[in-house]
Amino acid sequence: MKLLLTCEHGGANIPKRFASAFINEKTTLQTHRGFDIGALDLFKYLKPLADFTNYSETSRLLIELNRSLHHKNLFSEYAKTLSNSDKEYLITSYYKVYRNALEQYISKEINKENTVIHLAIHSFTPVLKGEQRTCDIGLLYDTERAEESKFCKTFKSNLHLENPRLKTRFNYPYLGKADGLTTYLRKQHPLNYIGIELEVNQKFASQNMMPSLLKHQIYGALKASIIK
Repeated sequence: MKLLLTCEHGGANIPKRFASAFINEKTTLQTHRGFDIGALDLFKYLKPLADFTNYSETSRLLIELNRSLHHKNLFSEYAKTLSNSDKEYLITSYYKVYRNALEQYISKEINKENTVIHLAIHSFTPVLKGEQRTCDIGLLYDTERAEESKFCKTFKSNLHLENPRLKTRFNYPYLGKADGLTTYLRKQHPLNYIGIELEVNQKFASQNMMPSLLKHQIYGALKASIIK
């Protein structure tokens, strides 16, 4: 097995070419709308376990790497004001470059008869639209794919061994089959690809960092869950 580790929403950077579209939105960019708080920090901590990694620090408000090209939220309300040529540039230079690197790696490993476990690192806001999210860690996957179910059950058990107080839920606070990068990659690779999204509650994060102990516990659980 090969572990692929990604972080699609690692930062809130806006290239100078597009800065004018966000000139009054500096505060918004630093919220969950702009990026996944603490996710890149966790990604970097887990990186030694991975065989291949990729991450982005470009804000999802410019282009959403975790959505299909046809999705209505591929471009935010700020980016939708950009010209068609600018949008095409973003798709070609950011979106496709990022996703093609993953597809090439996955295809290469599958052709070598390896199984790729893809763990996409995300974080979620503890309260959305006045509703409290009731978990610490979410594991998102396709319930119809036996290997994904098996991996998530193992991962959850190992998280419990690391810290019995951590509340881990399956397909929460989002559904693992919703439009996203792992959903797309499953269609491209129906065999030998296991696509999981790890969602960590941002209540743990401080100054865009996750607690050392929590990172250590997730690292231990992940290490115990992968077979090299």
